[in-house]
Amino acid sequence: MLKRLYHIALRECGIMWKNPIYGFCMVIFPVIVILFFTSLMKEGVPTDMPIGVVDADNTATSRAMIHKLDAFQTSKVVAHYENANEARKAIQRNEIYAYLLIPEGTTRGLVNGSQPKISFYYSNVTLAAGSMLFRDLKTIATLGSASVGMTKLAATGKTNEEIKTSLQPIAIDLHMLGNPWASYNIYLSTVMIPGVLMIFVFLITPYSLGTELKFKRSRQLMAMASNRTWVAIVGKLIPQFLIFITIFLGFEFYIYHTLGFPHPGGTIPILVLGLLSVLSAQAFGVFIFGLMPSLRMSMSVCSLWSVVSFSACGATYPIFAMDSMIESIAQLFPLRHYYMIYQICIFNDFPASDAWFNFMALGIFIALPVFVLRNIKKAMLLYVYIP
Repeated sequence: MLKRLYHIALRECGIMWKNPIYGFCMVIFPVIVILFFTSLMKEGVPTDMPIGVVDADNTATSRAMIHKLDAFQTSKVVAHYENANEARKAIQRNEIYAYLLIPEGTTRGLVNGSQPKISFYYSNVTLAAGSMLFRDLKTIATLGSASVGMTKLAATGKTNEEIKTSLQPIAIDLHMLGNPWASYNIYLSTVMIPGVLMIFVFLITPYSLGTELKFKRSRQLMAMASNRTWVAIVGKLIPQFLIFITIFLGFEFYIYHTLGFPHPGGTIPILVLGLLSVLSAQAFGVFIFGLMPSLRMSMSVCSLWSVVSFSACGATYPIFAMDSMIESIAQLFPLRHYYMIYQICIFNDFPASDAWFNFMALGIFIALPVFVLRNIKKAMLLYVYIP
C-alpha cells in the first residue's frame, strides 16, 4: 500500500512540475499574498490621512484647534478652503477624506457661553478612514471648548486639579488586551491571509481531481491504486499537502516570530491549527468534487464557498450580531473555526477545551470525503468529461 501511495505521489509531482498553474497557485501567489497584506498594513494603523479645514472664524483659538488636529497621528491638514462647497467638492474628488468647518463667531460664542456649533463632515465610503477621522474630529471639537473652559476657570482662581475635575469628572483608564497597539495588521492579517491561502487549497484540490477526467488519466490513476479510491486520493494529495503546509507554517513563522505578532498561546496551537486548516480545506475540496464530479462546477462551488467565508467567519463583524440563520450557516465554513481557534487558543491563551466545538468541526470537515468515495470511484471509472 505504501508503495502504491509513493508511486501515485511521484506521478502527481510530475504532473505538477509540467503544469505551471500548480507552481503559481501553490507557491508564487501565496507568497505574494503574504508579503502584500503584511506590508500593506505594516504601520499598524493608517497615518496622516488628508483632511481639509474651512476656518471662517480665523482667530487664535480656531488656529490652535487646527494645529492640534494636525498633530494627531491619523490626521493631516493638507488644505484650507474658502467655503464648505469647495471642501465638499474636494471630498468628491478624493483629495481629502473629511473637513472641519469652524463658523464665524466660534471663539466669541465659546467665551460668552452661547454654545457655537462646529461642524465636521467625513466620507464613510472607506469605513476605516471615516471612523478614525470621526474620532479625531470629535476629539478636537471637545478640546476646543475645554481649552476655553480652562481659561475661564483659571481666571476665577481655580487650581489645576479643580479645573481637571470640572472638565473631566471621570478619568478613563484604558487597557487594550492582546493588541494594545490597535494594529490593523494584527487584527486582519492573521485571518485574511489564511483565508486567501485556503482559497488556493479549495481550488487546487478539485482542479487536480477534475483534470484527471479532462485529460483521460482517471482510469490510469485508479489502476495504480488497485481501484481503491482512498489510495488514489491520498497519494494524489500528499505532494500538494506538503507544499501547502510548508507555505502555511512559513506564513505563521513569519508573522509570529519575524513580525512579532502576539501569540501568548504558544507554538503548539499554531502548528496544530495550521495542520487542521490545510487538511480541512483539502478534504472539503474532495467532498465537493465527490458531490459534483465536474471540474467547472466543483471549482465554482469551492470558490463561492471560500469567498463567502470571509464575511461569515466573524473577524470583521461579529456572528452573534447577525441573523440567527446566518449564525448557523457560518459553522459550515472552515475559516470560521480557524478564526475561533486562533482567537481562543493563540491570541487569548485560553485552554483548548474552550474551543472543543471548533476542533471537532474541523475534524468533521476532514472526514467528509468518506461519504463521497463511491461517487468519486464511479466518476473516475465511468464518467466522460464534458467541457
